[in-house]
Order: sequence, then structure tokens, then C-alpha cells
Amino acid sequence: MTTATTPSVPPTLGPLVGLGAALATVLLWASAFPVVRIALGSFDPVPLAALRFAIATPLWLAWFFWRKPERPSFPALARFLLCGLVGIALYNVLLNSGQLTVSAGAASFIVNTVPVITAILAVVFLGEGFRGWAWGGTALSFAGVVLIASGQPGGLSFGAGAMLVFGAACCQAAFFVLQRPLVGAYGAKTCATFVIAFGALCLSPWLPQALVQAQTASPQGLAAVLYLGVAPAAIGYATWSVAQGCFGASRAANFLYLVPPVAVALAFLLVAETPSVVTIVGGAVAIAGVVIVNTWGRD
Repeated sequence: MTTATTPSVPPTLGPLVGLGAALATVLLWASAFPVVRIALGSFDPVPLAALRFAIATPLWLAWFFWRKPERPSFPALARFLLCGLVGIALYNVLLNSGQLTVSAGAASFIVNTVPVITAILAVVFLGEGFRGWAWGGTALSFAGVVLIASGQPGGLSFGAGAMLVFGAACCQAAFFVLQRPLVGAYGAKTCATFVIAFGALCLSPWLPQALVQAQTASPQGLAAVLYLGVAPAAIGYATWSVAQGCFGASRAANFLYLVPPVAVALAFLLVAETPSVVTIVGGAVAIAGVVIVNTWGRD
């Protein structure tokens, strides 16, 4: 879940603050995978996404009206709307739907291939460089995804859970490419505000259904959706912007390699989910490919 370069935070925020913010982001974003599994026990995938971001949006709008940053232009708002549709609405609908059958750990490993997909899209649409190492890393990462999928129901067949999660990863990668010029112009927090708000708007037709399902949801389900709206969707993006401001986007992104193993550990603690050997090996292969692309594959 990386974003493009953000403006630096004040120098009074030292390395320890940046480290704390980065690790908090890892914990919050990793926790989303098992908590989604809990919430899906009470909510359907699309209503779950609608309610989650209906909770997150007022928190970000409160920040926007408090700090009063620069208001985006109309063309920028149109791009924000597209980002919200792809990066929030479609991403979460596909991820939630995939996690009906895909384990939290497997989903986190598949989503962690986003940097590779983002790099490919940047080459195709932004003309960025791609070295020979990158193609090898890409092949390795996708081989890891295939291996992970082989241990999940339906494999990578059309409509299977693993394919839906991979589709979510593609949506997030496209979102990062679309959002890149917006972050440079308006900053990470303003971007998060408008992207989350527009994503919630796109999901709003399913909000009434979510409220109906909330009336019969279990206490665990209600707590899970509240947590997803407040912690990963609101606090997580805020801590991530601090981490990026302290370390820079590229260095901060290295912390995200920790998300899948932390998600696996939390899934074991929260939903008693034990990853298979195939998932662990496939996840390690996929992450190795991401490391190769990020380290030696970019010009």
C-alpha cells in the first residue's frame, strides 16, 4: 500500500518517530487481512467495503476542514474520483470477495506483489525504465503468486478467490500510478482524504444493505468493521504519511515487506489460521521477486 513521494515532515520528527510510524503502519495494514475475515462472518463483501469507508471518510474530512490544505482543481477532482473508484471501491470489493475463500496470509502475500505490477504499469504508461533484473524479478514474483494460488480453492481459475485477490492487487497498482502526480501536487494526506471520500461515494449504493446487515451482525463483526474503518483506513494512512516524510517514499516502502509475515502471525492469533507450506514458500518467492524489482530493476 505505498504511495508516491510526499513532502518532508518537520525536522523535529526524528528517525525514532519515523520508525514508530512505519511499524505502526505495518501492524495496522497487516491486521486488516485477518480482521476482514472476521467481518465477512457478518457482512457481504460489497456492503462491508461500503460501511468500512463510510466510517473512515468523516475522520479524513474532519482533518481536511481542520487543516484547510489547498483545494484540488476540477481536473484533479476528476482524477481523484477515478482513484477512489479503482483504489478504494474496486480494490476492496475484489479483496473482500477473494477473502471469502483465500486465507488472510495468502491474500497478504498476493497483495504484496503490488510494487511489481506498479513498476510494469509505470513502464507501459509513464515510460519509466525497466532493467533486465526487473523482468527476472517479475517472473519470480508471479511464480510465487501461482504457487500460492495452487494451495487455495480454485487456484487461479477465473472467478476463484486467488484470482480476485490478484485483481485487487492490479487495482491498487493502477491506483498508485494514477495517484502519483496528485501526491506531488497536493500531498499524501489531502490525496488520502479525497480518494477515500470518493471511494466511499462509489460504494454508497450498498451502504443501506450494510446497515441492514449490521442489525443482525455479531458483536465481533461490528467491532471488526469499526476497526477496519478507523485503524487501517484512517490511522494507517496517517502514520504512513509520517513514515514517508521521515524516510522518503523508497526507503519507507521497504518496511512493507513486513506486512505479509505480520499478517500471517495475526491471522494465527485472531482467526486460528495456520498457513500451509505452499503458502509460505510461494509467499517467500513472491517477496523475493519484489525485492529484486525494487532493488536492481528500476532505472
